[in-house]
Amino acid sequence: MLARNAAAAALAAALVLIPARSSAVTDAAAPPRTETATLAGGCFWCLEAVFQELAGVTRVVSGYAGGGPGSVTYEEVCTGTTGHAEAVQVTFDPAVISYAELLAAFFTIHDPTTLDRQGADVGPQYRSAIFAHDAAQLSTAERVKSEVAAAKLYPHPPVTRIGLLDAFIPAEAGHQDYYANNRSQSYCRIVIDPKLKKFREQYKDRLKH
Repeated sequence: MLARNAAAAALAAALVLIPARSSAVTDAAAPPRTETATLAGGCFWCLEAVFQELAGVTRVVSGYAGGGPGSVTYEEVCTGTTGHAEAVQVTFDPAVISYAELLAAFFTIHDPTTLDRQGADVGPQYRSAIFAHDAAQLSTAERVKSEVAAAKLYPHPPVTRIGLLDAFIPAEAGHQDYYANNRSQSYCRIVIDPKLKKFREQYKDRLKH
């Protein structure tokens, strides 16, 4: 466990300290430029709660991706037959946090080595996946995944699926800001609280507060 934590910290530090950023000077009066990342790594309640705390992240929406466009419900996705994964769409300011940094956090807050599974959550809807929005994100995702494998963050290599986003379907209102609105719920206390505690310790210099 100590070795894994050290490797995770090393990977995160490397990506935080050496991000690929533009050296161009921006107009201070101009609104910040934002980008979007779409990621799946188990229950979207967990991912949403974590990413909402990262500096540079301006919005997180829980939803479904990987199963094509059209309407779909949480109950339908939970059957594992729609092709969708529970996912989050993260809007971020690349001047504050790069896409690579976002992925570094993503790879350390879930286990990317278990196929179609995160802990007790089993099924393709809980798969580890990166849905790139363009060719640049696709290339960065492949690079970071290779770095995670090389760093031996986990006993086995990541099985995270990487591909271009087909469609993102926002989840029902009750799934948005789930942790913030349901902190006393047993899943939040047993699963999300420990994950958030670990994340806050590892990324304390990259949090909003």
